[in-house]
Amino acid sequence: MSELIPTRIAYGRALEKLGGERDDIVVLDADISCCTYTMYFAEKYPERFFNFGVAEQNMMAVAAGVAATGLLPIANTYAVFASMRAVEQFRTFIAYPDLNVKVAASHGGVHVGADGPTHQGIEDIGIYRTIANTTVVSPADAVATDGLLRAIVEHQGPAYFRLGRAPVPVIYSPEFRFEIGRAVTLRSGDDVTLIAVGLMVHTALEAAELLARDGIEARVLDCHTVKPLDQAAVIQAAEETGAIVTVEDHLINGGLGSAVAEALVENEPAPLHRIGLRDTFGESGTMDELFDKYGLSARHIAEAARSVIARRERSHAHHSRG
Repeated sequence: MSELIPTRIAYGRALEKLGGERDDIVVLDADISCCTYTMYFAEKYPERFFNFGVAEQNMMAVAAGVAATGLLPIANTYAVFASMRAVEQFRTFIAYPDLNVKVAASHGGVHVGADGPTHQGIEDIGIYRTIANTTVVSPADAVATDGLLRAIVEHQGPAYFRLGRAPVPVIYSPEFRFEIGRAVTLRSGDDVTLIAVGLMVHTALEAAELLARDGIEARVLDCHTVKPLDQAAVIQAAEETGAIVTVEDHLINGGLGSAVAEALVENEPAPLHRIGLRDTFGESGTMDELFDKYGLSARHIAEAARSVIARRERSHAHHSRG
């Protein structure tokens, strides 16, 4: 097992490095720098760090102003506050004028655990995905966090960067190069495709191992960019495997599962099962307890894969009789 590193900590270190490479980066935080790990940047570049207190709406408005001067603001808070309390300011003052502001949001998903539903961001990807001009990215591990942070910093325009609290294994090698809007095939397979995002990528890989024990070869895609979605990779997976499972620590409505469903129905319909929360809030508990309760574990993903394979076979049998 590789070292376990929370993506929020990897983000803090990556942001600190970027601060030394680019003097136009300005970091804004909503009084939780010890949790978003922007404290590393603050310690090294205090003249470019601003703590707004519990005033996320104000922070977004100031970020818009900073971007209008030609600097690059990165605003930091929890996913629930970025996508609820401050989303009007993001939409109207950042996305509408298409300003170059990046929002980095930690604590996305129920894996946050004991903090409970008030701090578990489960709607954020869906909300930001609906806002015009906005890129939505969620890295799978520490390496992806560094690489994709650099990619969105270089990318012009508003972006939402979702991070996690829980430690996760390192999947990628340090030299891997990421591209916004380009999904990564982490495992090949022709029987079913598991399309995952963020911290669920390593869980999808675990599910693929479970399936392999039964002779089922699952393709695993890291769809780190939910918007713009890599439609070509999704369509290719539908054509070549004919069965899709999406995996996200988020409500199934509005997030990755919805994005993939839209791509499939408009281009290459295929049996689909969406792993995620189903019209419910989370609760306090350990990550393993919550994943088991809400059907997010590797075991549940593997069961969903077997189900969509069976649906594909029934469909093929029906068409052959017709």
